[in-house]
Amino acid sequence: MTNAPPVVGVIGGGRMGAGIAQSFAAAGSFVTVVEGDAHAAAAALDRIAGGLARAAERGRLAEPADRVLARIATAASVHDLPADADLVVEAVFEDAALKAELLAAAERVVAARTVLASNTSSLSIAELGSVLTDPSRFLGMHFFNPVPASALIELVVAPATGEQTLRAALDWTRALGKQDVVVRDSPGFASSRLGVALGLEAIRMVEEGVADPQAIDDAMTLGYKHPMGPLRLTDLVGLDVRLAIADHLHATLGERFAPPRLLRDKVARGELGRKTGQGFYPWE
Repeated sequence: MTNAPPVVGVIGGGRMGAGIAQSFAAAGSFVTVVEGDAHAAAAALDRIAGGLARAAERGRLAEPADRVLARIATAASVHDLPADADLVVEAVFEDAALKAELLAAAERVVAARTVLASNTSSLSIAELGSVLTDPSRFLGMHFFNPVPASALIELVVAPATGEQTLRAALDWTRALGKQDVVVRDSPGFASSRLGVALGLEAIRMVEEGVADPQAIDDAMTLGYKHPMGPLRLTDLVGLDVRLAIADHLHATLGERFAPPRLLRDKVARGELGRKTGQGFYPWE
């Protein structure tokens, strides 16, 4: 990073992308958020503004929220990413083909020095990077929800990832005031692989009538000091997101990651967690 304010692109302005953009802007970066159209881009900006207002209320911003928001722009196409970006983070839904398409398009727009990253929570970094002309500039930067309050970024290194790329990602992580863990590219990395295993077993316990969701979550928060139980966390992440990750891990790692029928049924009914108002818990 240079002495000039860093320039960051974020592809995708959903809950994760908005949180990533907010975090970088709060740390002093100029950020461009790419969404599919003008309406979605405006919704992403509203999402970020709401996040900044909440952070200001809690005393977590070093400057007024409107000043941070002024460093964030939106765009309706990857082709409008700033060519001088220092970093571009792809943060769309867990669809490998879509992610690869957007990353390849971003590479054609930005400078050769720009670090490219994916916020994927489970997909192969090596496979996503295979579409790039220079995969050495690419790695996984797995953020956690809610991004502004989370302490962790999981950095995922593929065989082609260059040492300079990893060093830059470590610098970005520390500039955001977060802690890194560096892992080798493998299905589910470290966090998703362990988190999904726990979440799926908790869902099976509900399915089998072992206990209700609150009791299972209490067992982990009170007995093991987890900050949040696996079922409430599933609601927060999104049951559809958890199912997509489980399907990927099932295909790559075998039957121990087979999604329970209850999870598939709830997703089919649209009970996706907090974002739809109902998951394993009702949400306002």
